Amino acid sequence: MRQQENYNELHAFLLVAQESSFTKAAIKLGISQSALSRSIKLLEQRLGLQLFTRTTRSLSLTHAGEALFVTAEQSFGALDKKLDELKHLRETPAGLVRISASQYAIDKVLLPKLAKFKQLYPDIELELISDTALSDIISTQFDAGVRFGSLVTDGMISVRIDYDEEIAVVGSPDYFHEFGFPKTPIDLNNHNCLGYRFMNGGMYHWDFVIDGQPYKLKTQGQWVFSTDYSVIDAAKRGLGIGYVPIDMVKEELKSGQLIHVLREFSHTFSGFHLYYPHHNVSPALRAVIDTLRVR
Repeated sequence: MRQQENYNELHAFLLVAQESSFTKAAIKLGISQSALSRSIKLLEQRLGLQLFTRTTRSLSLTHAGEALFVTAEQSFGALDKKLDELKHLRETPAGLVRISASQYAIDKVLLPKLAKFKQLYPDIELELISDTALSDIISTQFDAGVRFGSLVTDGMISVRIDYDEEIAVVGSPDYFHEFGFPKTPIDLNNHNCLGYRFMNGGMYHWDFVIDGQPYKLKTQGQWVFSTDYSVIDAAKRGLGIGYVPIDMVKEELKSGQLIHVLREFSHTFSGFHLYYPHHNVSPALRAVIDTLRVR
């Protein structure tokens, strides 16, 4: 296996060649002239080549030194350019921001609030990926995720981006005409409830508040879906009772397509929160956070 080069020595060689002086190069490097001479000698010994022709009055590159100088100047120049680009990314909102969220969160909050980025931050690219698997954003290489506040993973930094969300139990008039209205959450055990399965395989259990205490109900039914939109469509078709954010069915409730039941037992989630793993975020993600944050 080829031995790794000492890039400090190569950088020292480059400065000596550019300055045509050990003295000037040593001053730039902040080391003694003797230490710089030793460094160049070590490089020449390792390469088995003489890089400089030295006299008491002049310093010049050999043919081998000239060839190495051209390569070193191009390589270090390219590295300096890339470092400048990274500095620009650190100081200027630019680059890719990937966010994991439910389709509902994307439609309700992310897309409306971030739509103006095209004009404000033309150098920022956004990926809004629909995900109901409650994925680990670190292992899946997302910059941030969106969940209801109470569901944000411990250890994450979270920022509220939407207001509290009431969840509604809804069904069509035809369904309730045929099967009757549930009076309590327990009555749902006798109804066809439209299930919601996360992409990670887990089933969502419905949250209620009974006598001031939280209560989870493991529902049963013929139909299971992976999006709230499908649950709503199935409920409108009279296939069963759905459990969805009330903001998603405002028009259906107003028109009478759906009926809201068990409202006195409704659970309210603490709104959508954007979460991310650490405080040291890129300017691009910081722009996203500041735009989404609830004031």
